[in-house]
Amino acid sequence: MPTVPSILGFGAIAIDDIVYVDQPLSAGKGKVLQSARAFGGNVATALVAVARLGGSAGFVGWLGSAADDAVLCDLVASGVETAFAPRHSNARPVRSRITVGSDGERFIAYDDEAMLGTAPDFPDEILSRATVLIVDSYAIGSLDVVARARDLGLAILGDIEWSSGPATERLIGLCDHLILPLGFARIATGRRSPAEILDALWLPSRSAVVLTDGGRGVYYRGRGEAGLWHLPPHQVEVVDSTGAGDCFHGAYALALTRGADTAGRVAFAAAAAAHSITGRGGREALPTDDQVTELLASTNAPSPVELKHARLDAATEPELSEEISRR
Repeated sequence: MPTVPSILGFGAIAIDDIVYVDQPLSAGKGKVLQSARAFGGNVATALVAVARLGGSAGFVGWLGSAADDAVLCDLVASGVETAFAPRHSNARPVRSRITVGSDGERFIAYDDEAMLGTAPDFPDEILSRATVLIVDSYAIGSLDVVARARDLGLAILGDIEWSSGPATERLIGLCDHLILPLGFARIATGRRSPAEILDALWLPSRSAVVLTDGGRGVYYRGRGEAGLWHLPPHQVEVVDSTGAGDCFHGAYALALTRGADTAGRVAFAAAAAAHSITGRGGREALPTDDQVTELLASTNAPSPVELKHARLDAATEPELSEEISRR
């Protein structure tokens, strides 16, 4: 058997049909510029990002049993280990239809009536050889496996985007590295400002809470680090934001295995995600390690800003601005 990768993951794996139009989505309609079919999915794309960056990644969710299964072959071609994934003849990917506007924003329509998560008896022997487990919202069907991985000492990196009641609450509680889109975090906590949300999501068992906010940057809190922080975005030309969050999760996981502190993990992940939106498709512009290093070393690379007061988000509600000060 091959070596167990340091970063494992299970969750959404998808085939995306993407349409690019010449108008922003807010225009209501536009002319089709290009159509494409691509492989995607939160965890699958995160693991491909790890491989592109030079790390070792393995998908351990359900895969089809046929040797020529399309998503299986794509993962292998992308450098992701699949030898430890459970197989089932009924396993199939999520199917998504994505419309990308001229401003890089997108709308995703999906059919997720598929086998997701992983086998309930997934072996501890394999889990124990890894360092990080990446999971998404679909891990609510495999909570016992996530809990076992946590007990075995793996860092659980959660990419949660939608809620399914108590099961999602338990999943969020199991994640010691919780990375959420700001919009979902507002719904989950009932809070508005990033600083209030970071405080609401914090637990003594957490290592980090990170809130991603697209073109407004990233907010975060880490264990053993004073203060709450905002990392402004890199100034890059946005072509297609599809997969940017997935890339962020994969790059964060890799930086974690390399021993980076919270600020270092967030900076590396943000730079990787920024590079990923400069090309079309969810994976075509995933960066190499050298490309991320170059972006981090650029003269206009952003520096973190400390959040001083938990008021409303200045970017969305300027009349009640959030006060920040530079360290």
